[in-house]
Amino acid sequence: MRFSLQREVFLKPLAQVVNVVERRQTLPVLANLLVQVKDGQLSLTGTDLEVEMVSRVLVDEAQDGETTIPARKLFEIVRALPDGSKVTVSQSAEKITVQAGRSRFTLSSLPANDFPSIDEVEANERVRVPEASLKELIERTAFAMAQQDVRYYLNGLLFDLREASLRCVATDGHRLALCESPLENGAQTKRQLIVPRKGVQELQRLLEGGERELELEMGRGHLRVKRDDVTFTSKLIDGRFPDYEAVIPIGADREVRIDREVLRASLQRAAILSNEKYRGVRLEVSPGQLKISAHNPEQEEAQEEVEADTRVDDLAVGFNVNYLLDALTALKDEHVVIMLRDANSSALVREAANDHCRHVVMPLRL
Repeated sequence: MRFSLQREVFLKPLAQVVNVVERRQTLPVLANLLVQVKDGQLSLTGTDLEVEMVSRVLVDEAQDGETTIPARKLFEIVRALPDGSKVTVSQSAEKITVQAGRSRFTLSSLPANDFPSIDEVEANERVRVPEASLKELIERTAFAMAQQDVRYYLNGLLFDLREASLRCVATDGHRLALCESPLENGAQTKRQLIVPRKGVQELQRLLEGGERELELEMGRGHLRVKRDDVTFTSKLIDGRFPDYEAVIPIGADREVRIDREVLRASLQRAAILSNEKYRGVRLEVSPGQLKISAHNPEQEEAQEEVEADTRVDDLAVGFNVNYLLDALTALKDEHVVIMLRDANSSALVREAANDHCRHVVMPLRL
């Protein structure tokens, strides 16, 4: 096996794949990348048995073959080489030689046959979605996933495939983020898949936006995302996601319309003096204004007053300020709408212009 290519061309697929490889492994071969050269194309595969990433690139002077190479070492070597250098990788027996200019590195390898492959995905549903849409769905919801919750099905992101749209939903039990995007060619069947945290993070890192179309293949235990240069596969969390639609407040008819950036800045300032453990802030709504206050055990207090388009009178609700700030960061519109019912009910936060992204934040007793 032998191939040559420019450092910059080699570095991009390496960077995509190396993040999947765990620093601590149960099997030595999982620290390596599967490197395959066939018909002038190089493919690099990394896996941790939960998530698999295959990246492809065209190469010069190729000689077909396959082996495995230590992932981090190869990535660090290529990254440290000078810009514009031509990298040649060749194999003799169990050693791999990486050459560029006057630099030469010899690495050990393991047989390609030892490299595990994720089972073939028996796709029972395929949909096409623009890369920019999927990137936006994940970015606007992934922050609300639970971390190491005993309710394991919350430690991931729900892909809810509907007849004409794809929804992403995440919740940690205290807040919920939902965003949806229309599908040109809708799904044949309704499906719900829960992608684990690591799969979501790798997918987020991989997506670049733009008009390219991705193909999503959904099987019983896997989700596969295909792009012309990359194939990403993740195992799914085997569990039932809670009925999230029941969490979205109904009857929250008291509306507060407000400038998103002004509210975000006020909350950030008030948060400085909030209780470090509970991070509580109190929102008091009266006609034309929103008052934000926070205090802590040291008897310190912050107060902010913000102009708001509202007719609501005499309503005060407490919230975790971090949850409100996360929701405001995920929304993009200049103005947001906060829908309230009473002091003991969740708030619904959405953009003023549309409601394809919605955030629910549970109240906090202060």
